[in-house]
Amino acid sequence: FFLSREKTYNRKLYEILLALKIERNLSKDQILELYINQIYLGQRAYGFSAAARAYFGKPLSEISLAEAAMLAGLPKAPSAYNPIANPSRATLRQHYVLRRMVEAGFSDNASYQKALKEPLRTQTGSVARNGGNSTPMHGDYVAEMARQIAVEQFGEEAYQLGIKIVTTITRDDQEAAYAALRKGVMDYDRRHGYRGPERFVELPQGADAEALDDILADSSDHDDLLAAVVLEASPSGVKVFRRGETYDITGDGLRFAAPMLSEKSPQTRRVRRGAVIRIRSMEKQGWEIAQLPEVEAALVSVDPHTGAVRALVGGFDFNSNKYNHVTQAQRQPGSSFKPFIYSAGLERGYSPGTLIEDEPLYFPA
Repeated sequence: FFLSREKTYNRKLYEILLALKIERNLSKDQILELYINQIYLGQRAYGFSAAARAYFGKPLSEISLAEAAMLAGLPKAPSAYNPIANPSRATLRQHYVLRRMVEAGFSDNASYQKALKEPLRTQTGSVARNGGNSTPMHGDYVAEMARQIAVEQFGEEAYQLGIKIVTTITRDDQEAAYAALRKGVMDYDRRHGYRGPERFVELPQGADAEALDDILADSSDHDDLLAAVVLEASPSGVKVFRRGETYDITGDGLRFAAPMLSEKSPQTRRVRRGAVIRIRSMEKQGWEIAQLPEVEAALVSVDPHTGAVRALVGGFDFNSNKYNHVTQAQRQPGSSFKPFIYSAGLERGYSPGTLIEDEPLYFPA
């Protein structure tokens, strides 16, 4: 977290030098402490103290063994093992951590059995301060902007100060913006056709639910676009597995991916056994095959009277791409001006058919 994510030789060299410097100046326990206080653990929580409040609404000192094991399972894949978004997969990971704790001598069998029986109780929403719940809202990009401002102003102490940040975002506007952006991006992507499965895996016959869940561990859900692995596929129906359940997709649910269900489709793009795909609920009409869009978008809504930002969505999905297209993309502003210029023209009697001479004008002095 002290370096950028770029993949260059210079960055790797800096990483080596930084590792040597840290090794000389800090003990192993201090290095571990530094790491666990900074690592991202989902739900916009950085460090285990913030994660304890985000997932369980309590300080780290008050969590149980079962809750500690749940948090300890997050670093491998915060999205995949998120107990709020993926409770069944998170529980499997939690049980693995508890078993390893017993094997390594950090827990006894009685505590292990008690932790296994403890029900999973998480709070929905983002990081809560002082043990309180926060209202669930799709404000990840806004929250990240607020976090960056706090760190810029207060440094690393921002994580311990219990700062309360108030924004001008309104819940209804934010949720409407989030839904509109996702619908627009998915509709655009859908018009360009189905590209095929995200990847393929070897699927042994008789694979149990835990093995199938492990296959999906690296394919996190993206809101309503859920990861699933194909067990059977034909032009008339597809059977998929996710979170311990199997689902049959037929009829209209196959329409989007129909070209890739044909025997004539390329093997590398065909929906077949072992394919990892996206599915989406059609509510009362069952499930449909979908896909993650390749395009991005952003949306900002501003109160014209006060300048207050009422909604801000920096991209299609924060968990898959934290790049904020509102603040980081540096787009040309020209197209943003057009509605104001055209509106002023219409207000003065111009019509869409009005011809404007696009040439220099000279006025005698």
